Amino acid sequence: MPIRHLIFALFLPVTAWAQSPLSEIEWLDEPSPVRLPGTVLLEPPVTQTGLGPEIDVSPLEALPPLLGLVSPSVTGLPIDLWRGSAPARLEALISTVSVRQNPAMQTLLYTLLLSETRAPVGSGDQLLLARLDRLMALGATDPAQALLQLAGPTDTQDRFQRWFDATLLTGDEDRACAALTAAPHLTLDYAAQIFCKARRGDWQSALLTLEAAHALDLLPADELALLDRFLSPDIYDGAPPLPQASRPDPLTFRLFETIGERLPTASLPRAFATADLRDIAGWKAQLEAAERLTRVGALTPNHLLGLYTERRAAASGGVWDRVRAVQQFETALQTGSEAAISKTLTPVWEAMKAVNLEVPFADLFADQLGPHSFNDAEIAELVWKIRLLSPAYEDAARTPLVNTRENAFLAALAMGEPNTARPSSPLARAIADGFNPQTPIPQELTEMILDGRLGEAILESMTLFANGAKGNHGDLTSAFATFRHVGLEDMSRRAALQLLLLERD
Repeated sequence: MPIRHLIFALFLPVTAWAQSPLSEIEWLDEPSPVRLPGTVLLEPPVTQTGLGPEIDVSPLEALPPLLGLVSPSVTGLPIDLWRGSAPARLEALISTVSVRQNPAMQTLLYTLLLSETRAPVGSGDQLLLARLDRLMALGATDPAQALLQLAGPTDTQDRFQRWFDATLLTGDEDRACAALTAAPHLTLDYAAQIFCKARRGDWQSALLTLEAAHALDLLPADELALLDRFLSPDIYDGAPPLPQASRPDPLTFRLFETIGERLPTASLPRAFATADLRDIAGWKAQLEAAERLTRVGALTPNHLLGLYTERRAAASGGVWDRVRAVQQFETALQTGSEAAISKTLTPVWEAMKAVNLEVPFADLFADQLGPHSFNDAEIAELVWKIRLLSPAYEDAARTPLVNTRENAFLAALAMGEPNTARPSSPLARAIADGFNPQTPIPQELTEMILDGRLGEAILESMTLFANGAKGNHGDLTSAFATFRHVGLEDMSRRAALQLLLLERD
């Protein structure tokens, strides 16, 4: 036995060897509230023919369990979405596919990650860990935690580490610490052991383990200094602050928070913004974190709106101007005065554009704007385009508007028939070609679909879309042709409308 493991065992409290099994720990198995991303596809299942589906037969014991937070009946995706694909290839695609600039692509990725599906046979945890890591990278910490709890967070050390990290950011670490106390083998990280022993009230054991870590140099010096202040705050009362960690892990972040030296999250990975949504953070920090997460679809627009309207703006500039603009616009909507709405719409729209929140704004307010008619032509056109960015894009397309070449194409696209209008730009032409039923999809993607590797084909198409959005119009056409071939019609229209209407670098 390695000496560090032996020393660690010597300092474990006797009760650690006599704990109840995990299944008997109170509330450990109780589900925690899940704050799912506000965008999950509602595409109906689509078949290309009237023939009955092919039936694959596999021994029950050989099938991995279904795992996901959203039922296939909601997403329209089959449970064998990943069948036949190489786990390493899926891992690479999930971790690298770019969705930052297009909300519809964000929606599609969340749907793939959260839909109830079965991993490829023999892939172990590779696909699950890839799904979890991408959710965390996107800032969807709550869904990642919920998915882990569904899968069994204490089955392996890799699962537990991700669960522990997620709970530290959501403020649910007592649940993970209870599991670690019952099964110390879940991690070899002495800092985690010390933190959880203290959280569970076993200060003596925490101090003994920290002393052992000092004596044997089991942890870096900066981590030991942080733990010293965590366990013995009185000794360091009045001491100068510790140097801030530039790349902290979630445990380091929480330790700094506990000793009263909270780290700002703006420069940290997006998952850390989740910690700012808790009540212990100031309102400004909550607002900025909510904007950051809503921008990538990890938080519902309604949650952001609730923060925008929580109280009066405390100052001016930056986020405070956005708060004030949203509140004034919402007040105008409540009055029903079209003059008041017209006066406040342009400022709030410009404020949302400045932080790339146009689509969440459209999702929130398009239905309320729809019944109004505006005499000002510019306001009327702005309202029309806002509605095109919302789920009600078809209703907007049926609304008469000044029939410019661009608007005629947008209306035709919203109805799924862009080829009935004249494209207004090379980008519009590439989109129209992708919606043309005669446009072939790439041979490689055709083979994937025929082999049953639907999830892999969708991810590859998303990569083509990302390339196409940067100017490679041939890839864009192929992406849309593939999306529509596999039945992702609503997503295709919204993604195309967003490409044309949103101003992105």
